[in-house]
Amino acid sequence: MKGDGSENVIRRVSAAEIETAVIIQVKALLRQPEIIVGTWMAARGELPDLTEDETREALERLDPLWDQLFPAEQQRIIRLLVERVEIGPGGADIRLRIAGLTSLVRDLGSARNGAVAAAA
Repeated sequence: MKGDGSENVIRRVSAAEIETAVIIQVKALLRQPEIIVGTWMAARGELPDLTEDETREALERLDPLWDQLFPAEQQRIIRLLVERVEIGPGGADIRLRIAGLTSLVRDLGSARNGAVAAAA
């Protein structure tokens, strides 16, 4: 009922539910064009030869790799990427760390280059 305060009530949510929601949202955010471009622009300070396409490809590589990572590595990546999660009546608000995104792109790019070099 409107006006009885129930619209401001937050139900109990388990840590596992929050964690799952954050992972799903982070994966979705990493596919957003504005996140890709922002990450690319921020990463160019450390990686001046990095292209926008390489940034997008690096971020896209995380999704299929996710289930193959050890839980500790998954946690490290989430801590690297997520600055803050705020839970409210309207849902969850997730704030990403641009420095974390830059680091992830660098790590994923290094992993890919290492695999290419090993295959050669």
